[in-house]
Amino acid sequence: MELECYPTENRPPEIVPGRPQRAWMDRFAERHPYRCLPLTMANTTGWDILCPVGFSMTWDGGAHQECIKFQPDHPYPGFTDFVKSHFTRGVVTFHTGYLFRTPPGWSMMAMGPPNHVKDGIQPLAGVIETDWLPFPFTMNWIFTRPGTVRFEKGETFCFLMLLQDKAIESFQPVIRSMNSNPELRRQYDVWAEKRTEFNSLIFKRDPEATKEAWQRFYFKGEYPEEIQAEAPSHHVNKRRLKSPKLGV
Repeated sequence: MELECYPTENRPPEIVPGRPQRAWMDRFAERHPYRCLPLTMANTTGWDILCPVGFSMTWDGGAHQECIKFQPDHPYPGFTDFVKSHFTRGVVTFHTGYLFRTPPGWSMMAMGPPNHVKDGIQPLAGVIETDWLPFPFTMNWIFTRPGTVRFEKGETFCFLMLLQDKAIESFQPVIRSMNSNPELRRQYDVWAEKRTEFNSLIFKRDPEATKEAWQRFYFKGEYPEEIQAEAPSHHVNKRRLKSPKLGV
């Protein structure tokens, strides 16, 4: 399986596997949010495209292209092609610097880095049929209010995630009572009881619970002992995507 990345310019931005770190997560006591496996897995299930230069951009709230001004930290070749005002009304357009090609049946979602909070601006997401498209796409952000926003050198401006989007259409959502699945009902009830008990002990500052700090059933891919079921062999708690390499 290959994700083919064809540069469309002489100095395309760097592509790296998705990075787990988030500034707001770092600021919590004991970096508590990193204990949430769904968060960290989302952060790393794709590839980051990085800004080649730091810059500031300011929107005056107007509806025209010239209402957004850009200022790089220093002169950078091709900066005016890298990021610009194209769609008007506070929308900022980044050029990824690549034409991407995926295997048949696989599309690409271009979006902002998951769980990355940026004040004053919001990433827009797009799904692209990169298994046939012979031209590149852009990554767009939209100001949420007039003001100035910075992107640092090395900051992610586009996050790439691959998906088999055609297969999604074959799924039929079905709402069922959990009582129709007795084994799932039993497993859920055991988990709910254990969680309520643990949270109660934490509230009471129980020494053992305080030392444990958080329940690790999902993180470890384990069931509570009372469930007496074999742990799933396919559980993953750390994503290890490959870095781009030079092809022929």
